[in-house]
Amino acid sequence: MDLFGTAGIRGDVVERVTPELALAVGRAAGESGAEFVLARDGRETGAALAAAMEAGLESAGADVRRAGQLPTPALAFASQGRRGVMLTASHNPPTDNGIKLFVDGEEYDREAERSVEDRVADDPGPVAWDEWGDCDRESVLDDYLEAVVAYARRHGAPLDGVRVAVDCGNGMASVATPQVLRALGAKVVTLNANVDGHFPGRESKPTPETLTDLQEFTRSGDFAFGLAHDGDADRIVLVDGDGAIVHEDTVVAILSEHYVAASDADDPVVVTTPNASARIDERVRAAGGRVERVRLGALHEGIASARNAGGEDTDVVFAAEPWKHVHTQFGGWIDGVASAAVLARLVAAADGVASLREAVSERPYRKVSVPCPDDAKTAAMARLETAIPETFPDASADTEYGVRAERPDGSWVLVRPSGTEPYVRIYAESDDVDALVAKTRDAVDAAISEVR
Repeated sequence: MDLFGTAGIRGDVVERVTPELALAVGRAAGESGAEFVLARDGRETGAALAAAMEAGLESAGADVRRAGQLPTPALAFASQGRRGVMLTASHNPPTDNGIKLFVDGEEYDREAERSVEDRVADDPGPVAWDEWGDCDRESVLDDYLEAVVAYARRHGAPLDGVRVAVDCGNGMASVATPQVLRALGAKVVTLNANVDGHFPGRESKPTPETLTDLQEFTRSGDFAFGLAHDGDADRIVLVDGDGAIVHEDTVVAILSEHYVAASDADDPVVVTTPNASARIDERVRAAGGRVERVRLGALHEGIASARNAGGEDTDVVFAAEPWKHVHTQFGGWIDGVASAAVLARLVAAADGVASLREAVSERPYRKVSVPCPDDAKTAAMARLETAIPETFPDASADTEYGVRAERPDGSWVLVRPSGTEPYVRIYAESDDVDALVAKTRDAVDAAISEVR
């Protein structure tokens, strides 16, 4: 049984993430811990799923602490020292919902998820009637916001009077990011800052197509910069004072360099994903650190692996994939609210977004999807493990998560199979990106043709 994807369980509430599934997952997860904190985002279907999840957890013998509507990072914060369940579909449309499981501030790893899947399949049923857990309510948000503010004050410069536009997307950032930035001294003006599970202001996923209002508002309103979140506030997008979206890998490069430079470890490490830009590696190296990569959706596993492999001089100072950041000194979870606070103070320290990103090499970037039947992906990728290095003999190649070739001039290409669709994906970054993509596409097409 495959329930979990790269970010928990997610899907349509009529066909996939039903109350019946929430009950089953709750009962399966409840065997692992004595106490769970439970929260949901603002989706219309959240209340019913929370009721089903609570019933499942308690009938497995676990006690439940219901925390109401929260950003996902606030629930993760609250799960420290116990377990947690967040009901959210993040940036998916309002017809969807989802389930994320946490233990001690971190998302379940693959082993823990598979254990839950196995128990769902076995359907163990409830424990004896006198062993069921109980339920209480718990207030989490204020403690989380205070912790974010205190953490952010360790970075950058004060925000006294800095004007910031924040598009909350009718999501859970509405109760967190404006409040944190105001506590740090910023003058905040918001868009779509009411929680509404229909997402009437814009689609929940913050993209160039959905952020046009924020871009125009920032450009015309004399703001230093703008910020945008998705439905549960784990993703963040930065917009400069001219209303232009700052590339997500540039944001990761800025934060990575900052954390490496601030570290006193002999071996500061940044964990990121195979599709992340070489601009991150460049800024990390310049600051005296190194980069380790892990599969998409598994930053927490990459952090643990880097820590286990390193010695006492190793410190994982930051972890990120596009739009999602783990501030490891604050906690082990993805946190868009903490990113908003830290980025804001770094912008203030640099006296503007332009100065902050000045050192980052921003080459053209492309992502291309090449049709490939699901049953041909494995064989095609096996051929590409040889074909891509042969195509780019001057590059250093890595085949752990797809095939990534990094060239001496800083350009790079990644080829990996889609986990959900019949495609092989090409990611490329180069001053001559069209030529790099074309050369890679020829190799990919040839590999697929040979195995079909």
